[in-house]
Amino acid sequence: MFCISRNSNSTSNFISPLAKDVSMARPTLELVQALRVTAKRLRTEVEYYWSHQGSCNCGHLAQTITQFSKVEIHRFAIERYGDWEDHAEDYCPTSGHHIDSIITTMLEMGMTREDIGRLERLSDNAVLMRLAPERRALQYNRREDVVLYMETWADLLEEQLLSGIQLPPMEQLFGESNTTKQHSPSSHDHIFTSTASEQHATRLEILS
Repeated sequence: MFCISRNSNSTSNFISPLAKDVSMARPTLELVQALRVTAKRLRTEVEYYWSHQGSCNCGHLAQTITQFSKVEIHRFAIERYGDWEDHAEDYCPTSGHHIDSIITTMLEMGMTREDIGRLERLSDNAVLMRLAPERRALQYNRREDVVLYMETWADLLEEQLLSGIQLPPMEQLFGESNTTKQHSPSSHDHIFTSTASEQHATRLEILS
């Protein structure tokens, strides 16, 4: 699709695959870690201010992902009209705007443009449905709710990530030969067993 701003009649003649709309985040370890690091920081006394685009929901995640300060991110964001949801909708990777460069980094990490708007409003149904019914009415500008949303989203993405991992046979994991050689029982034979927790630990080692 062409990069078209809702607030401008100009268009870019470059068509980028990054500008495609995708409905759900691609689960990546980097995104899971970024969400958890951001949620952990928000549990401290760090400044949270929803109307400041460097200290809001997406602003804090952008700090984690890009290492830009809140002041820098806010300055980049106000170069263009609107909040983070607007920036995601108007995103153009060839615009030259700093905020679009930050969004490109977010998309490369696995997020979609829709995810950015949903994070700013805490509105992704897939995340909300994992919460107890009495906790689903989140306030998008309340720190505790932002932390809960990020941690719940990270758990969801991690589950999706782990479910997509195909482990090799246990013999390969433990270095057993894959040949057809027959072994007769002896004191040198070893039988390997793997509990559910050991298999989970193996998955986590593969992810790290």
